[in-house]
Amino acid sequence: MNKRAIFGETGWLGRAMTSAVAIGVLATARPAEPWVWAVVGAGFLAFLAGTVLMTLRPYWALGLLAYAAVSSALVTGVSGSNALVLVLVSITDIAVMAQPWRNRPIIAVGISCAVAYGISAWWWDRTDTWYLSQLMWTAILIAFGLNRRQYEVQARQTAQLLEQTQLAQQEHARAAALDERGRIARELHDVLAHSLGALTVQLEVAEALLAERNDTVGALDRVRRSRRLAGQGLVEARNAVAALRSDEVPALPSALAALAEQHVVDHDAEVTLTSSGTPRPVASGITVAMLGAAREALTNAGRHAPGQPVEVELDYRDGLRLAVRNPCAAAPVGEGFGLPGMRERLALVGGKLEAGPDGDGWLVIAEVKDA
Repeated sequence: MNKRAIFGETGWLGRAMTSAVAIGVLATARPAEPWVWAVVGAGFLAFLAGTVLMTLRPYWALGLLAYAAVSSALVTGVSGSNALVLVLVSITDIAVMAQPWRNRPIIAVGISCAVAYGISAWWWDRTDTWYLSQLMWTAILIAFGLNRRQYEVQARQTAQLLEQTQLAQQEHARAAALDERGRIARELHDVLAHSLGALTVQLEVAEALLAERNDTVGALDRVRRSRRLAGQGLVEARNAVAALRSDEVPALPSALAALAEQHVVDHDAEVTLTSSGTPRPVASGITVAMLGAAREALTNAGRHAPGQPVEVELDYRDGLRLAVRNPCAAAPVGEGFGLPGMRERLALVGGKLEAGPDGDGWLVIAEVKDA
C-alpha cells in the first residue's frame, strides 16, 4: 500500500476519519421521531459498507452511498436528527470516486438529494432558508469532492507520466549502449582486421621465402614491411581508442602531415600536402574517418605505384573534402576490403568516398558536407 493510499482523502485513513466524524455527530442526535433512528442507522451502515467497497467494488459502493445520501436527506427535516452529516459524507465519497462514469452519478445523486430536501422541508414544515442552507452545504461538499478527485486523477497521471519517462530514459540508455557497442565493434574490426590481416600475409610470405627459397634478403624485406604495418596498426588503434573515449584526437592537418612523412620514409616517395579554405576543428569521428581514408589511399599508392609522387589536398571551403591522387603505375585489381570499409566509416559520419581513374592517375576523394 503506497503513501497516497494511506494518507490521501481516498485512502483508508481518510475514510476512517470521515466515518469517525459521522459517528461523532450522529451520537449527539436526538430525533423527535423514534423511527428516524432506523432510517439513519440503515443509512449509516450503507455508508460504512460503501466506503469500504469504494476501491474494491465501485458499482456496489455507488449504490450503497447513493442510498445513504438520499435516505438521510429525506429525514433531515426531523428536528435533532443530524442526518445532514450522513448526506454530506456520503455525497463527498461519491464525488471523490474516479470511475468511467465521470460526473453522471454525482449529478443524479445531487438532484435526488435536492428533491429529498424539498420533501423533508414540506413534510416537517421547514423554512426556505433551511432548505437553501441544506443545498448550500451539499454543493460545498460536492465541489470539495470533485476538486479532490481531480487532484487524485492528476496525481495518478503525473505518476504514470513519470513512469513512462523513466522507461523511455531506460530504453534510450539501452539504445545508446547498443550503439556504442556497435561503434566499438566497428572500430576494432577496422583496425585489427586490416592491420593484423596484412601483417599475417607478410609474415607468411617471409616464412615461405626462408623455408622454400632460403631467400634471407627477401624475407628480411617482408619482416621490415611487417614492422611498418605493426607501427601503423598501433597508430590506428590509438586513434580509435581516443575517439571511443571522446578524447581529443590529433588535429586533421597535423595528422595528415604525419601520415605524409611516414609515407615518404616507408616508400621513398614524395608527398605534396596542400590545404584550401580556413582550417577549423571537426568532430573526432570525422577526423578518424578522414585519416583512415588518407591512410588507405597512401597504402594503395605505395602498393600500386611504388616510388611515385602523391598529391594530398585538404579543402575546408565546402564542408570537408580530402583528395589523394597518384600516378597509376599499376591499375588496382578490385577494391579489396580497405575502400569499402572506408566508405562505411564515412557513411556513419554523413560522408562518402569515391575512388577511380583520373586521367593518367588514380584519385580517391573523401568528403563530408556537414563537417
